[in-house]
Amino acid sequence: VPNLQGPRYVSPAPNGGFVVSEECGDVKVFMSSRKLLCSLSSKYGHRFGNPAGVCVDVDGSILVADEQRRTVHLFPEHGAPVCLVSAGLRRPAGVACSSFGHLFVADAGENCVK
Repeated sequence: VPNLQGPRYVSPAPNGGFVVSEECGDVKVFMSSRKLLCSLSSKYGHRFGNPAGVCVDVDGSILVADEQRRTVHLFPEHGAPVCLVSAGLRRPAGVACSSFGHLFVADAGENCVK
């Protein structure tokens, strides 16, 4: 996929697509055909600081760690974004979701996983 603005993290998404965070402050969702499905900033009207780690949960919602804002947001397929974590993170970098509904956040500012 060409013409990304500083791609950082990538995660597979349902139906063979994938999600990419960009340094310029956006997260893009692509279909299995590698065509752009949407930009999370445009679709949800959300302003990212510095999006980093991305993952997709069992329900197909996209989770994004924002290093600058020190948050983790959930972007459901339908509905408004939900801030899942707004305190206790110094520099959230990577995120992962388990099939049991657990969220793992790699906090590079504290050198740990929460």
